[in-house]
Order: sequence, then C-alpha cells, then structure tokens
Amino acid sequence: MFDNLRADFKANLGHRTLERGWWRVLVRLETPAIICYRYSHWVVNLRIPVVRQLLMIPALILQRLIQIFLGIFISPDAEIGPGLVIHTPYAVNVAPVKIGANCTIQSGVLIGSGVRSVGDNVYFGAGCKIVGDGKIGNNVVIVANSVVLTDVPDNTTIMGVPARIKLRGGRPRRFPWRPGNSADKTAPESNSALKDQNPKARS
Repeated sequence: MFDNLRADFKANLGHRTLERGWWRVLVRLETPAIICYRYSHWVVNLRIPVVRQLLMIPALILQRLIQIFLGIFISPDAEIGPGLVIHTPYAVNVAPVKIGANCTIQSGVLIGSGVRSVGDNVYFGAGCKIVGDGKIGNNVVIVANSVVLTDVPDNTTIMGVPARIKLRGGRPRRFPWRPGNSADKTAPESNSALKDQNPKARS
C-alpha cells in the first residue's frame, strides 16, 4: 500500500509544475480519494479475520464521504498499479477492473465492470466512458467524451461516440499548470507587429 501511495504522490507531484512540495499534493481535492482507494484495497485483501472487519469500518465511512463530497468512487476490488493520477474530481466511477501503472483519470470518467483490463500509461479524457468487454492496451489516449466499446491496441489515440477513429501514437501531451498571463508574454510583440502592418491601427 505505502509503495503504491509513494508512487501516486510522486506522479501527482510531477503532474503540475507549480505545485511543488509534498504538502501541495496532500491538500489537493483528489488526494483523499487516492488514499481512500489504496487503504480500502489493502483492507479488502487483508487476511486477518477480526482486524480486517475492524479496519473495514473506517474504510467504508471514508469511502462514503469521498463519494458525497468529491463524487469519486473507486471500487476497493479494483487492481490499479502505482502512479495513479486523478486530474480533476467529480463524477469518476471505476469498477472492479485491473488497471496498469501511471494512468491519469479526468472528471466524468466511467470505467465499467465489464472491461477486461486496462494497460499502462493510459490517459482517460474528461467524460469518456469505457463500457462493454473491451481491453485497453498500453500507451493509449482516450479523447474526452469518447465511448469505447471494443478493444484498443497499444500506442493508440482513440476518439468518437462510439470510439472508432484510431490514430497512431498514444502519448498524451503534458501542458504546464501556469497562470494565464504567462502564456501571453508574446502578446505585446504580436500587437505591435499588427499595428505596423495596419496603418489605421496607428491613429
């Protein structure tokens, strides 16, 4: 449990460039949901009879609080590898599915119980739904609001409702988490260039 949690924290730490330090990860809204899943999964697989039942009580209470306040449900029976990142909370539902390492889940994602397995380095875009008995390969990007009903091969970007458009390459581009004004540093230069080209803009 603790090894997976350390990997999860490390993945979340590197996911947003402005959130430096472990304490910034701990205060994120999504972190309690990850801790709740890791703890509940550990308790479910514990083989000490009386201790297991006692530890299950706080696990169930914490799970219900996470559902009520964050809208995130990850089944304790799901097997999720290290490096789990929940990018944004709310309306996240993960059934008892085997999921690989270093996966990123955004808001509105549904991973149904019929899914056979999910590979490593899979990026679930906001609002996507994985239903049916499909199998998701490694290094897959599922575009926002896509509905996946069939198998998805490795190193693929897939989109559509139902998802049928398959593009080569499945590495999601990481956009830095930065203030809005930092992206407009070149704006004054571009505005001055436009004024030089347009005489009316000088008056």
